[in-house]
Amino acid sequence: MSLPNHGANPHRLYEQLSIKKPMEMIDFSENVNPAGPPSFIREKWDDLFPLISRYPDPQGQPFLAAIAKFHNVDEEQVLLGNGAAEIFSLVATIFQRKRAIIIHPTFSEYEATLAANHVEMVHIEVDDITTWKLPIVQIIKDMQQADILYLCTPNNPTGVLPPREELQLLIDEGEKANCHIVLDEAFIDWIGEEASMIPYINEHPHIMIVRSMTKMYAIAGVRLGYMIAAPEMIQTLQRKASHWHINGLAAEIGASCLEETEFRNQSIQYAQKCRELFTAFLHQSGCKTTKSITNYICFQLPKPQQSKAFFHAMLEKGMVLRHTENFKGMNGEWFRVGMKDEKSMKSLQKEMTLWLKRN
Repeated sequence: MSLPNHGANPHRLYEQLSIKKPMEMIDFSENVNPAGPPSFIREKWDDLFPLISRYPDPQGQPFLAAIAKFHNVDEEQVLLGNGAAEIFSLVATIFQRKRAIIIHPTFSEYEATLAANHVEMVHIEVDDITTWKLPIVQIIKDMQQADILYLCTPNNPTGVLPPREELQLLIDEGEKANCHIVLDEAFIDWIGEEASMIPYINEHPHIMIVRSMTKMYAIAGVRLGYMIAAPEMIQTLQRKASHWHINGLAAEIGASCLEETEFRNQSIQYAQKCRELFTAFLHQSGCKTTKSITNYICFQLPKPQQSKAFFHAMLEKGMVLRHTENFKGMNGEWFRVGMKDEKSMKSLQKEMTLWLKRN
């Protein structure tokens, strides 16, 4: 049975698996900030509400200017998107019938958008899920005959960030091979801007860096993301975007979110603490884990062959984990868990402990 390709679809899981949905449910399959959106959205709602009846700024202001200032780049280097998903769709259109490299396991949206544009795909799987160590030699070899390489940094679903020196090497080799590189930094917020490769944009016009506002600021329903790249690439993609694709509420909320320094710092600290505690629990329970540095972690049971039974049992208890049936190389034998509030994490640990003792 085909399960949903993304997290945050608990009702579909219960329907497709014919499992009765419990009265109380915790969705660990989505990995947005458990703190919820910044408080200013509620506090300033009276000022935001009138934007609903107005046409938005055609260039996505004030968000466009806020992004440029936040990353110290020119506005001409920024492309806004109705979520990062729209940006991946736009990128795929300019590589129609060309060749792309995808490193697995990774975010399913790359393959979906490329397939829709008849792009030939070269699939490379990492050897070790726990470290998500890049097969550098193979990637460099395949880049010689490819037009674009997709890298999720840090990786989704494992949460692993490749070493900067490896990314630098691939950027240099990609330039020699005339192969573009997309770096998906949707979860880099959970590490900090010091981990971003955005400073490399000016010297390397063949790289494109995609960011999401969804994860850190918990505004998935607003739909907001952006890309930073060379002005020429931005102009090409902008011509393919629809007019007014950034709504006025999103532009205003996004601009204000970038001013939330304390909110970001507190969120990073909580995610780190929560991740370390849950990792320790998993190791004590005999589970294998990925070396995640984000707000989620992947784990494998002591007996991976029990994965399906475990997944169903957790659903029955209202614990919705992210399955890995659609991640190449994981074969459904891993689970991704987004960090939640302390009470929710304890509930999951309790149910997992009881199940593991019985099995």
